Amino acid sequence: MNMLLDFAPALLFFGAYSLYGIYVATTVLIVSMFMLVAIYWFKEKRLHKTHFVTALVAAGLGGLTLYIHDPEFIKYKPTVIYAIFSIALLASHFIGDKVLMARLPQKAIELPEPVWRRVNLAWAAFFAFCAVLNLYVANAFSEAAWVKVKTFGFTTLMFAFLLAHIPFLKRYLPTEE
Repeated sequence: MNMLLDFAPALLFFGAYSLYGIYVATTVLIVSMFMLVAIYWFKEKRLHKTHFVTALVAAGLGGLTLYIHDPEFIKYKPTVIYAIFSIALLASHFIGDKVLMARLPQKAIELPEPVWRRVNLAWAAFFAFCAVLNLYVANAFSEAAWVKVKTFGFTTLMFAFLLAHIPFLKRYLPTEE
């Protein structure tokens, strides 16, 4: 049920885009992200940090989108975000004592440092690929096609990439006794 709830802002964005266009959809996304934070707050009696940070980013970048009012800005914004993620992950190989992925709170898995480094590099490459793919889709297809790919394609791609880690990481997953 939580997965459906977590995906609700994307579905609402797509529905609003289909009915009213990109700017209404952007507003719906911002509002729905904060509603998601509120739902988790009342449901779990705690601030879900990931959702809260995502809502703040959506408000900042979405607000900028509404202010600039340029469809090209909207389409290229994910490329910049993906590139920043990729660069941050790569930079963490040279800055600090742990790579960025190993610094994130880990509840389900503990990995040796060399494995963390490979996972971190894989995600850096994945986000670089997403940046290039978004650039291609933004330039080669219509805004409507880009919205579909951004909403469903990148989400599916990220989920598939996450699942692709299982064969390599399954030996590190906790086993039931």
